[in-house]
Amino acid sequence: MSDQGSLRSTLHQRGMRMTPQRQLVLDAVRGLGHATPEQVCREVQGTASTVNITTVYRALDLLEELGLVRHTHLGHGAPTYSAEEHEHVHLACHRCGEIDEVPTETLDELAEQLRREHGFELDATHLALSGTCRKCRATEAG
Repeated sequence: MSDQGSLRSTLHQRGMRMTPQRQLVLDAVRGLGHATPEQVCREVQGTASTVNITTVYRALDLLEELGLVRHTHLGHGAPTYSAEEHEHVHLACHRCGEIDEVPTETLDELAEQLRREHGFELDATHLALSGTCRKCRATEAG
């Protein structure tokens, strides 16, 4: 079944209807990879100029409830949305704002320790770590 058909079916099962705006928002998130609601809105407005930021926020909330997108706070400001299948840990430099990505497996040892010692199941697919990137650290040391 196509993505559009799958979204339509999921919405129909919940008593909601498929709208072009919802599909455009989902397509924008998938196309952009990581995007704030404002970036999604600009992307959608390239196709449908009448779509406003309120519509985008509502669509993002619904798509997240349906498990099709996720949001992560990569620092200060608006959350960043990505498609569900887009899984990695974000490394956010609090000095320059650079965002890097590492595989979720990077945190396997920590996840196991948390599970063993605290009974806590880490969801590393929905995680951003804040720190200082290599370039900024080199500049500080220089």
